[in-house]
Amino acid sequence: LGPDHPDTLFTRGMLARWRGESGDAIGAVAVSAELVDDCLRLLGPSHPYTLTARAHLARWQGESGDALRAVATGTELLDDQVRVLGADHPDTFITRNNLAHW
Repeated sequence: LGPDHPDTLFTRGMLARWRGESGDAIGAVAVSAELVDDCLRLLGPSHPYTLTARAHLARWQGESGDALRAVATGTELLDDQVRVLGADHPDTFITRNNLAHW
C-alpha cells in the first residue's frame, strides 16, 4: 500500500500504542511524533485521524514522564478540537480530562 496510505498510518499508530503498552513509552513517543508529522503532511491538521494521533502523542509524552510536554501538546490539540469538532464533542471532553490529569 505504501508509506502514505491511510491503512499504513493506522498500523503505525497501533504499533506506537502497543510499544507504549508494553512498557516503552519513550519509544511510543518517538513513533507517535513521526506519525503526527506524516498525518499533518498527508491529511492536514483538521483530519480526525490527525487529531487522534496528536492525542495519542500527548498520552505517551505524559506516560514517558514528560507531563509538561503532554500539557503543551494537549493544549494545542484542544484548541483544534474545539475548532473542528466543537466544544461538546466526546474527544474534546477526553482531551480536557487528560489535560487535568497531566
